Amino acid sequence: MRSKLFFVLLMMVNIVMGQKTLTLEDVMSGGNNWHNLRPENLYTAWWGNTPLETTADEVKELLTGNSLISVERFNEIAGEKVAFSGHNILLPYGDKTIAQVRTGSKRVQIDWKQGNVVWSQPIPDGAANQDFNLKSRHLAYTVKGNLYVLTEEGQTSQVSQDGSVDDSNDIVYGQSVHRDEFGISKGTFWSPDGQQLAFYRMDQSMVAGYPQVDISQRIAAVTMDKYPMAGETSHQVRVGIFNVASRRVNWLELIGEPDDYHTNISWAPDGKTLYIFELNRDQNDMRLMAYDTETGKVRKQLLQERHDKYVEPMNGLLFLPWDSSKAIMQSRRDGFNHLYLLDVNNGKLEQLTYGDFEVQEVVGFNTKAKCVLYLSNAMDPRTSCLFSRNLAKPKCTLIGAGEGVHSASLSEDGQQVIDRYSAPTLPRSINLYDTKTGKGKNLLTAKDPWQEQGYKIPEITSGSIKAADGQTDLYYRMVKPVDFDPTKKYPTVVYVYGGPHAHNVDASWHWCLRGWEAYMATKGYLLFILDNRGSEWRGREFEQVTFRQLGVEEMKDQMEGVKFLKSLPYVDANRMGVHGWSYGGFMTTSLMCTYPDAFKVGVAGGPVIDWKYYEVMYGERYMDTPQQNPEGYEKCSLLNKAKNLKGRLQIIFGYNDPTCVPQHTLSFLRACEDAGTQPDLFTYPGDGHNMFGRDQVHLHERITRYFDDYLK
Repeated sequence: MRSKLFFVLLMMVNIVMGQKTLTLEDVMSGGNNWHNLRPENLYTAWWGNTPLETTADEVKELLTGNSLISVERFNEIAGEKVAFSGHNILLPYGDKTIAQVRTGSKRVQIDWKQGNVVWSQPIPDGAANQDFNLKSRHLAYTVKGNLYVLTEEGQTSQVSQDGSVDDSNDIVYGQSVHRDEFGISKGTFWSPDGQQLAFYRMDQSMVAGYPQVDISQRIAAVTMDKYPMAGETSHQVRVGIFNVASRRVNWLELIGEPDDYHTNISWAPDGKTLYIFELNRDQNDMRLMAYDTETGKVRKQLLQERHDKYVEPMNGLLFLPWDSSKAIMQSRRDGFNHLYLLDVNNGKLEQLTYGDFEVQEVVGFNTKAKCVLYLSNAMDPRTSCLFSRNLAKPKCTLIGAGEGVHSASLSEDGQQVIDRYSAPTLPRSINLYDTKTGKGKNLLTAKDPWQEQGYKIPEITSGSIKAADGQTDLYYRMVKPVDFDPTKKYPTVVYVYGGPHAHNVDASWHWCLRGWEAYMATKGYLLFILDNRGSEWRGREFEQVTFRQLGVEEMKDQMEGVKFLKSLPYVDANRMGVHGWSYGGFMTTSLMCTYPDAFKVGVAGGPVIDWKYYEVMYGERYMDTPQQNPEGYEKCSLLNKAKNLKGRLQIIFGYNDPTCVPQHTLSFLRACEDAGTQPDLFTYPGDGHNMFGRDQVHLHERITRYFDDYLK
């Protein structure tokens, strides 16, 4: 049952203790001590229905400790050094004593019981987007813009001939399309038996290129990113099916317009039908289509879903292992993302989960008990807990703890699950459960490494305030300075993201604390993080309040957070800053220019400045096109607000950002120059939308210095 929290309820996570002070090297992923301050972990896998533990040296049975295969033994059987560690060894077949390793140059399978190499195959030079099918041992891969298939026997087929072999990327095969929106993360999809391959063909020849400058060479070079901006010409996608045996391609006769979206490809268990969620470019009309894989023709339209704002299919069909005529489908048709049972013969839908919560992920099935297992925030909007739904009974059963944020991995038959979770005061707990009875065994409960190693830990709390609508609960995280004194007033930084498909506050360890926040707390800052309306896992209405006016309602909610902060005696209202990246960079710049007297200092990373410069799929979903919604684009453009900037604002961006292209930041600088306002700028040449490795440490030192210089 969903818990009710009000802003007066503060849940203390840790008291200030210890002697050592956290540094950026301790808390950032690129830091040299970051790995030493991670909670203790247990690396697990499944061999059919046997839970495994993998270590650097071996793979062993989790419950008995019996070693199955060591790295040394694998290499001895393989006759060469191919296994880097036990974590690299895969036991893919639950009924066979076969172990597999993929190296940079080959895939190798050995039988550890028989002591021989079962199969080995070199990986082709330059192979990208590799998609290996364990059942058939066929490999799909791309080289430049073309798609290839390498069979188990070593026969290579070039599936496409007209893919771009230069850097133009005009035509590409077997790669992710639609800029990774709609849950798309790859471009090839093997049939259940591994003998047919569905794939994308994307024609971008009509899409304008965005120039990226490469300064790594003496004479800087220009490369062109295919970047369809909102309202401009988009790419066109087709779906083909390659038959490995006949070496022939069959193209689906897709319905709709050339620039429609074709998403969430799913195979029928018998391989005779391919299911695709198809969406018009306006993204308000979605159809689930079934295609004959032999002829490419439409078998039927199974269902249609429309909405006056947008429909966003994110997950493909998952067929029941015991009934090939039915599949699990996810939809927000009732306002929240829920599970439905779809009969593919007649398109009939049966809703399986109900309530003002969201299903976040389907974990799999318990075939014997005929249950589907899933993660949802039914317990509390900040949680993600494991549930089982028996398809024969309208009952959902909690498995494991009803707190925290969980992930789960099922055995082959689904009767056991390895459940991992953390909670605000619990760094990590790993448990093995029976998915029918819910009985379990704790495998690991990690201690707090910060406490164990004697670091000073800030007080971290969570609570809720009302949104600007006066009704909706919004959840926040507050990080108080180390050695907090309630009689003092502290400089305060609001960290913000605010956009869809993301959240900043959940019930994981330290309430989802970011390492930089802990570091800032050691330097005497108070941090405040609020998930405004528009962010994820709170339902369709919560998200769609931002439709056609990105930033407007989100800022109103963030200002409710500022109002709350100003009510606290230990917050210095004259020393308030704001920081965020990407959508958070947009929000930071928006807040600095819309409420110029509220924030003294801001640091905006990789910001969107004007949505007409952003890409088609994301931009048009939330804003429609500039042609359809000129008032909204004008209202949300920060170019029009550059004249309002009063405080100190530093913009930081990756010089070769392919997501929020540099035109955003450069246009804002020009607008500020024209208006006579004075932002600051810092860039990372060669980096994209985010910084990684040591650049992470450098970046956060840069951000911190700016607040130290102008806010503290």
